[in-house]
Amino acid sequence: MGIFSSIVDAIFGKAKAAGAVIADVTSGIGAGGQPKPQPMSREEVEGLIQKIADSTGRKNYNWKQSIVDLMKLLDLDSSLDARKQLAQELGYTGKLDGSAEMNVWLHKEVMKQLMENGGVVPEKLK
Repeated sequence: MGIFSSIVDAIFGKAKAAGAVIADVTSGIGAGGQPKPQPMSREEVEGLIQKIADSTGRKNYNWKQSIVDLMKLLDLDSSLDARKQLAQELGYTGKLDGSAEMNVWLHKEVMKQLMENGGVVPEKLK
């Protein structure tokens, strides 16, 4: 399982445990019998993550802007090696050096993928 899959599992699994009402994230079956994702708004994704922050008492993390804080909030490894792996999974083409550029791109791409795929890990990221 990849890092992005771990992020999806952590957000959608923990959000359910925190009592969040999660709409059906699929709109039928797509190619190959896989669930067809239902896009979500940024507000919906952030709402799920905020419920995790609230339920864990980790309200001081800057998870809305920081990939490191987002991963820490989700109890995932946020080391440079983990972020390099995530960058490779998501198709980052810059230097894998932990720079601000890489980290900002990672955060934006993770949020984009979460919104576009509504909690379903795309086949290309499995």
